[in-house]
Amino acid sequence: MTRTAPRTVQLRAAGVGLVVDLSAPLPRILHWGEDLGALTNEECAALALTADGAALHNALDEPRQFTVWPTEADGWSGTPAHQGHLAGTATTPKPRFVAAEESDGELVVRLTEDGAGLDLTLTYRLDRSGVLAVRTTVARRPDADPVPYDLSGVTTLLPLPRRASEILDFTGRWCRERSPQRRPLGHGSHVREQRRGRTGQDAPYLLTAGVPGFAFRTGEVWGVHIGWSGNQRWLAERLPEGAGAHAAVLGGGELLAPGEIRLAPGETYTSPVCWFSWSGTGLDGLADRFHALLRARPSHPVTPRPLTLNSWEAVYFDHRPERLVALADLAADIGVERFVLDDGWFLGRRDDTAGLGDWTVDTAVWPDGLTPLADRVHARGMQFGLWVEPEMVNLESELARAHPGWILGPSAGLGPGSRHQYGLNIGHPEAWAYLLTSLDAIVTRYSVDYLKWDHNRDLHEAVQRSADGRDRPGVHAQTEALYRLLDALRERHPGLEIESCSSGGARVDLGVLARTDRVWASDCNDPVERQAIQRWTGQLLPPELIGSHVGEARSHTTGRITDSSFRLLTALFAHAGIERDLGACSPDELAELTAWGALYKELRPLLHSGRVVRADLGGDAALLHGVVAPDASAALYCWAQLASSPEAQPGRIALPGLDRTGSYRVRVRTEAGLPSFREVLAPAWVTAALDGWVALPGPVLSGAGVPMPVLDPGQALLIEVRRVAGA
Repeated sequence: MTRTAPRTVQLRAAGVGLVVDLSAPLPRILHWGEDLGALTNEECAALALTADGAALHNALDEPRQFTVWPTEADGWSGTPAHQGHLAGTATTPKPRFVAAEESDGELVVRLTEDGAGLDLTLTYRLDRSGVLAVRTTVARRPDADPVPYDLSGVTTLLPLPRRASEILDFTGRWCRERSPQRRPLGHGSHVREQRRGRTGQDAPYLLTAGVPGFAFRTGEVWGVHIGWSGNQRWLAERLPEGAGAHAAVLGGGELLAPGEIRLAPGETYTSPVCWFSWSGTGLDGLADRFHALLRARPSHPVTPRPLTLNSWEAVYFDHRPERLVALADLAADIGVERFVLDDGWFLGRRDDTAGLGDWTVDTAVWPDGLTPLADRVHARGMQFGLWVEPEMVNLESELARAHPGWILGPSAGLGPGSRHQYGLNIGHPEAWAYLLTSLDAIVTRYSVDYLKWDHNRDLHEAVQRSADGRDRPGVHAQTEALYRLLDALRERHPGLEIESCSSGGARVDLGVLARTDRVWASDCNDPVERQAIQRWTGQLLPPELIGSHVGEARSHTTGRITDSSFRLLTALFAHAGIERDLGACSPDELAELTAWGALYKELRPLLHSGRVVRADLGGDAALLHGVVAPDASAALYCWAQLASSPEAQPGRIALPGLDRTGSYRVRVRTEAGLPSFREVLAPAWVTAALDGWVALPGPVLSGAGVPMPVLDPGQALLIEVRRVAGA
């Protein structure tokens, strides 16, 4: 085989490298992972030379190459980069390389495919955090065959080495979001398809492959996140013959319904961004990169995350203005900075069977509108927030009666409701305009600072109706319309903040977060469940983007009764808030919430800027997690006991993330209360730290470790660490 001198492009940032060979018939990725350094021409040539495997028996006559656009034309038998057809023809694409440009950490590769008249553009952008964003456009050329091209799928794939032989992703359900699951990566395809019309509580979230036994603090890992709020397809795939010189692939893209994308000449499809990252220091290293990526966004919140009170578990649908004004006054008295009026304020909304779609204030309940409440909230120095669910409609609503054709569902008849509601076809221009006008009016009239934007059902039979009865798949159009609606509303109200809520945490992805300011991780405020939910939500998102509220002693979702100190410390490590009826609280409980709120305000500069760290303890009965300042000068740790364990005591545990050569002092913060100890005497350093600062050097804290106290189940301890001045 004749070889030409390789033309190689390197993208490098934060210890991550991507090396692409542009000299082959189609570009191919030579390396993705640890930065190999600034390669010389000779080193690039060597990397290209070693990119080919063997020519195998009973296989292609030449060594297989894994290209940036793998298809059957390369002899690739795995998931192809794209699938589609022209009325049953042009089913085996054969792209060819046109050009490539590289500048400022971005590589743009252009291909063309003559059979279907397609121009393909792949954009690789390596962020300074080390996260690689990959996006693809598929365009029909204006002079192409007039028959529409049915695009079945576009999949972004990056190669994995043989040592990446174990995978981690997530599943879940309502009030149990982001539950991890691990397994070996064997031969074949590990495929996860989300067909819920939204990200889903069981979303893979961050599909990670790594060396066997990778953990929070150790192991080499590669991960992918699909930044899209509609249907998705994720995969890790390994073939017996490998992928060129690589062993497997990792990737994904949008899951398209049959006929959903039909490209006429001149039309273009743009894929969601697939976000890839590598870490040589385990899952915490991967989280570091995604947190840095998000915090560097121009749209990332820069003001302190306000202590929030949400009215849902306080009053539910009992919207008596005098009760809610009193609740707002109590909230202001204890230091709340944002008051959010939840579901029940709009026309006909006395329960969840009616009213969705009618976004006007119900004057039967609020005879003076929301003005008295909004004015009181603002007068007390708080922001005013409001719950909305714009993408949904109840059949029992003025909107559904006036515009039945706006309901997202088949013209032959609707299937079963979910929570008595259906999707509203916001891909319909008039429905979209109605929502923008309605939301704009509400935000303007009441000077709304914050919208809790909910989405409480999966989108089944999500098709757009047509007058001729030829319904079309609608999830892609619905998702794009959501993004346009959020963008338009934010353009009209630049200071407006929006939370992505979806039956709790069913729409947590970087697509919606490009337009929102936080997510509601779960409807479950039970701290035992929340510790795990927040632990894994934090694998992608930093704490300031994760809403977490203190609820009643008896959880409204699980019935479990927990101590207040455990609930308070669990909510502290996020964007904190309160979800309870303050009018039913005793003076001691209000004082406790006031002290905790002051503690949150004191500590949030560190909590919302530091590196998230999680200790590897070999089980889930106890957790040690924390946030460490970027320069390791300060840290906060939560030592939480979720269940009893066979061990009588945990022994020495290192506090992760500190400078082992530094000198530190440590204390236990007691403003949220003390846990119940399952021991006669706590370790001596804990006893001393309860009274004030204790000097402990870095080699002890983060090297040898310190013996942690034995707590009863459902208890937590807050540990603060500060570097000794001048050390």
